Amino acid sequence: MTQRGSAFSRSQRAAHRGLACGTGLAGLLLLASLAGCAGLSPTVAATPQRPADTGWAVHGNDLGGQRLSPLAAITPANVARLAPQWTHRSGVTGSFQATPIVVGAVMYLSLPMSSVVALDAKSGRELWRYQHQPRTKKLCCGPANRGVAVAAGKVYVGSVDGRLIALDANSGALLWDVTVAEYAGATEATSQLQTDDPMSKLGATGSTGVGIGAAPLVYEGKVFIGINGVGYGLHPDQGLAVVGVAGQYGRPGLMAAFDAASGKPLWRFDITGPGWEGGFGDRTPDGTPLQRDIATERAAASGQRDAWKFGGGSIYATPVIDTERGLLIFGTGNPSPQMADASRPGDNLYTSSLVALELASGKRVWHYQQIPHDRWGYDVASPPVLMELSHQGQRIPALAQASKLGWVYVHDRRDGRLLFKSDAFVPQKNLFTPPQPGAGVVVAPGIAGGANWSPSAYDAQRALFFVGALHLPTRYTAHRATRPDGSVLDYASSQNEGESWGTLSALDLANGGRMAWQVKTDEPLIGGVLATAGGLVFAGAGKGLFAAFDSATGQRLWQHQCDAGVNAPPISYAIDGRQYVAVAAGGNALFGFKQGDSLAVFALPEN
Repeated sequence: MTQRGSAFSRSQRAAHRGLACGTGLAGLLLLASLAGCAGLSPTVAATPQRPADTGWAVHGNDLGGQRLSPLAAITPANVARLAPQWTHRSGVTGSFQATPIVVGAVMYLSLPMSSVVALDAKSGRELWRYQHQPRTKKLCCGPANRGVAVAAGKVYVGSVDGRLIALDANSGALLWDVTVAEYAGATEATSQLQTDDPMSKLGATGSTGVGIGAAPLVYEGKVFIGINGVGYGLHPDQGLAVVGVAGQYGRPGLMAAFDAASGKPLWRFDITGPGWEGGFGDRTPDGTPLQRDIATERAAASGQRDAWKFGGGSIYATPVIDTERGLLIFGTGNPSPQMADASRPGDNLYTSSLVALELASGKRVWHYQQIPHDRWGYDVASPPVLMELSHQGQRIPALAQASKLGWVYVHDRRDGRLLFKSDAFVPQKNLFTPPQPGAGVVVAPGIAGGANWSPSAYDAQRALFFVGALHLPTRYTAHRATRPDGSVLDYASSQNEGESWGTLSALDLANGGRMAWQVKTDEPLIGGVLATAGGLVFAGAGKGLFAAFDSATGQRLWQHQCDAGVNAPPISYAIDGRQYVAVAAGGNALFGFKQGDSLAVFALPEN
């Protein structure tokens, strides 16, 4: 429908002409462009049938992570009647990012700091609670936990202190508790920074270490789990500011498999290892120049042979599974040190990449490194999504991933080959310009994305891929500090640069990722989306608004004001013939969104 890179500017022009849909909405200013502003009325569906009982048994609702509910009782024609049914208040206030899991009539929900509750999914009554006790007081990456896995009478949760825990699904009793990874190495501190750097006077909300935020995944008797924090960098207590300090901070990230019955380790894949320098490529795999000083990197490589031991590559999202090919597929985070690259010459394999492993052995099958030698914190953070696509006359087993760079990358999942990139879903400026001394350089998307960890959704019937994203340009600055002993410390910092808003986009994967419609929001979108067979897309925002949109047009059809930021992925399920929509409302501290402790559930009136 639009030329690549032009859809967003057209949305802005429509807004200036006063043609945008949904104006005047407090808290979340929705400016729908393209089809949503073309005067189209909401899709009208036939009278829905009473839905069969349907849970949300896996993190992405299916092993391929499509986050498409098959339920269709709630439609564009009746969603305006959607109303709150019950709210659970956990008593734990903090960044709340969990995807609820619903099996039968029970909802399993992880809380900040890795505790777990089981709820009656029809009434919200709490059935049991597991209270997690971290073994360390110093956490790398904050309290957020993105969910549990449930299988064979057990509930599995990864913890803020790097453990994998199995609970009895009926009682919440602890069954086993294993350590996935630990970290006893050095970490960064604001006291290392230049004395005239304002951030040197601040405390820190986090720094390089080890934790687990992503939900586990269970398949064929194995639990798959990855760690984060290993390339986290220093987070001064100043919003989204991040500092990367050159040196030996962190360890290799990893993806591991454990026996689901006993917790016995089965295999482990380290993200970084010997030879991580790779081919010293001066371009991204799709041909964009990276502005690297390859000669200087090659000259430094012999003195940095052990840099991979501190190499990073966090895993921020639950993997997906290609059952036919026996593949476990996931994204990896930036190398360590974050941004400051002097101590890590080379491509830094397999950071900032999509990676496919053999399910049985953990052996690497293929990888696609979106950003060799990443200097911007461009983690492959949003989970990949599996689908079947027609491409150049052939039916392809495909994979799509919404990137921090502002494109959806679409691959052949048999070998990782890039098929195409979508239209850009956020503005792009100075991409791949490295941090600069003095005033620095403003880059968009910045360190937060693009698409951050937020899950996307895919509606196969419409071939539409839905992405919630951020526009937060970042100023990247290179610094050099002289220590009291005369030695020199190089570091890089990133800070937000004024503009701050978001987009909800529908990209047509049947037509090369062209923009079908886009909605602009007056705040960054972080948390994820839900698509339903009833023709709806649900998404929330940091000022507490939770809204439903027509899948075909992007027109906003319904909204509800929650008492804290809605920065978590919604789900839908059905019990006793009634469809529900659920979402956590607990905000996000890093983005400054109001924190809370609630899980809100909605349904249509029974009469």
